Amino acid sequence: LPSECPGKGSRSRGGKDRRSGEKTQRVKSSPFWCILVAMIRFENGNIVNLRVDAIVNAANSSLLGGGGVDGAIHRAAGPELKEACRPLAPCPTGEVRVTDGFGLSPALIFHTVGPVWKGGQNDEAALLRACYKNCIAEARKRELKSIAFPSISTGAYGFPAVRAAHIAVDTCVAETQQGGPDIVLVAIDRTNIRAISNTLSERQILN
Repeated sequence: LPSECPGKGSRSRGGKDRRSGEKTQRVKSSPFWCILVAMIRFENGNIVNLRVDAIVNAANSSLLGGGGVDGAIHRAAGPELKEACRPLAPCPTGEVRVTDGFGLSPALIFHTVGPVWKGGQNDEAALLRACYKNCIAEARKRELKSIAFPSISTGAYGFPAVRAAHIAVDTCVAETQQGGPDIVLVAIDRTNIRAISNTLSERQILN
């Protein structure tokens, strides 16, 4: 993390910025406090039902749909989504492509391709970090207020859930310290629910 927010293992407190009136989270990294202008929280549920500006799809490089979250988002958005994705493919691992939300409540869908786990010796961590970082950067560029992430790469791609949760939380904290969209980390399966919840608790990022 940047020098203003050194280290992990910190206590977060909610409040309002006196100057802007916006909600903030304070993360304590002894002996300092850092202000997270964006809010980071966990949601147990279906990502397609969230009321956010954008949801992230854990896509494959073809962007044409697949299993898990990818398939669920394509089914919910309808066939127009696949047609919108065709000219954007292929999407390299770690990068992001953006489409309309079509039939979904969120106005936009961010499609990012996570790494396939191969034992951790093929830059999987850096590539997964890039997924979160690039999506947050794109959301900031579009001046979005909120974005929801699934647990990228932890399904068929085999990325260990605990490692993935650490990367997700730490990257979101680092990338939103100076502002950005509110972030919702979403999971519906027991393994990822436990991994994300425990990581937020370890970092003491409380809501």
